[in-house]
Amino acid sequence: MIGGLKLLTAFCGLIILLALAPAASAREAPISPGDRLHIQFSGELTVPQWATVVEVDAEDTSAATVAALNQRGLTSICYISAGSWERYRDDASDFPSTVLGRRLAGWPDERWLDVRNRTVLRPLMRQRVQRCAAKGFRAIEFDNVDGYSNRTGFAITRSQQLAYNRMLARMAKRNGLSPGLKNAVGLLKPLSRTFDWALNEECVRYRECAGYKHFTRKEKAVFILEYRKAEVETLCRRAADLAAFGQLKRLRLNGWSLPCR
Repeated sequence: MIGGLKLLTAFCGLIILLALAPAASAREAPISPGDRLHIQFSGELTVPQWATVVEVDAEDTSAATVAALNQRGLTSICYISAGSWERYRDDASDFPSTVLGRRLAGWPDERWLDVRNRTVLRPLMRQRVQRCAAKGFRAIEFDNVDGYSNRTGFAITRSQQLAYNRMLARMAKRNGLSPGLKNAVGLLKPLSRTFDWALNEECVRYRECAGYKHFTRKEKAVFILEYRKAEVETLCRRAADLAAFGQLKRLRLNGWSLPCR
């Protein structure tokens, strides 16, 4: 589960770090197979030389930082949680209590959202998506979009989750952002046409990577994160089999990573 950690960026330092990274080649699609993702939500932003795609938090990242990433040819991804309420967000008070469910396991400041209630959630998510677009991001990752398979406190069906997720993807595209699907492994096949790329946490650990062939067969990028060192060898083998990009990260998602080569 990603989110909620403050990103402390120093813009001048970022410019220096980015100057050391090679510019990505121009492409029609913002994110494509062969791209290499750097994701960071804590600590001073440091972009490794191998990265072509950089994901940061929507709220904690300034438009100036996004512009610096874009100017170097790096694809900037905006992170938002679309399926959970986060106590520390600027818009937290805009969510009525009727759409707030159980707390997320391991994340006491987050509660599941009732994604059946699109009338309430649509304008709130639209504001978040539009803020990402206004800051200059080129892509967006939607987190916690698998509530139907979790204990949310709501009787969310698979079809209701699919309808909500498709709404998010359409919203992103209307605002010029490339939508990425986070986890939700039970929905990979039906959403492989709707979403442009996918990000997974620990599919090696839980033996859930095979479903990402629905994306890679359509020549869509897949990024895999693992958090346990014991999984590295298997991770890189599975990533190679899928034509995906895999890396070991720390759960707090700071600047450290160990990418598959």
